[in-house]
Amino acid sequence: MDALIQNGIGWIIAIQSLGSWLEYPMEFFTFLGSENFFFIVLPLVYWSLDAGVGLRVAFILATSDSLKFIFKLLFAGPRPYWISSQVQALSAENSFGIPSGHAQDAAALWGAMASGLNKRWAWITAFIIAILIGFSRLYLGMHFVHDVISGWLVGYAILFVFLRFWDPVAAWLKMKTLGQQVIIAFLISLFMIAIGILASIRLDGYVFPAAWTENALRSGPLPAPASIEGIFTSAGTLFGLAAGAAWIASRGGYRTAGPVEKRALRYVIGLIGIMILWYGLGEVFPRGETVLPLTLRYIRYSLVGFWVMAGAPWLFFHFKLARKPNM
Repeated sequence: MDALIQNGIGWIIAIQSLGSWLEYPMEFFTFLGSENFFFIVLPLVYWSLDAGVGLRVAFILATSDSLKFIFKLLFAGPRPYWISSQVQALSAENSFGIPSGHAQDAAALWGAMASGLNKRWAWITAFIIAILIGFSRLYLGMHFVHDVISGWLVGYAILFVFLRFWDPVAAWLKMKTLGQQVIIAFLISLFMIAIGILASIRLDGYVFPAAWTENALRSGPLPAPASIEGIFTSAGTLFGLAAGAAWIASRGGYRTAGPVEKRALRYVIGLIGIMILWYGLGEVFPRGETVLPLTLRYIRYSLVGFWVMAGAPWLFFHFKLARKPNM
């Protein structure tokens, strides 16, 4: 492993030596693989463009993020700029390095959007974007080559599983009552949390090495790689999305059809709701890694997920910004 890391540092130094002119383009491609990007784009797709594609992308995102946090805790791999002062830290991250979350999400989510279009050019574009996002993580000093490759592998594996089993699982769930579907979603989210907590137990008492601390502080605050907040965030979101999808489906589902101005207004109103739940409750709820803050974090993100899938569409129906499927 030491040889792999040292060789990886050499690769990153070589990539960064290509010049500072790449910094802005690489930051842009990193953004295309970030949670913030999908936080903006996902509601647009689901509310205003194609609800079916948006639904699949939402579930893949929540699942990918849950697995990402679990794998990071299991492997506990360092980031390049923590280890070597020769690596320029052109960004900063709080978590462990392997697998690269950006590379993983890029493979899974851009692939999911390509599958929705089902065009050869869309698949080629998605693949190129995933490659560029992975390369950007190397240039910015955030990941080793093996972090990025493992992220791609996990991401494409998630995509394959979803594409292979989405329809049969959806058909199976349709035979369940609304209450049963919600309970199944809740149990799956708790299972994700349990795995994350078990993965974190081996890091109990983990101390960030002094040399890593010195290097990490050059580019930002001290990382907290053993934090389990992320798994509560993603598991809560997954439950909210699933519960919301089940609820709206029980009322006939949601379609994006409508004039452009109504689609745009849906997006604006929906984002306001997200900000109230995400930012507003974030300011009110306590922060930390004890039982109460983590439980409230789970509830907060469950509400955000439910709002995206069902709360906002219900509001759109109420104000006649979208038609109910039976109308």
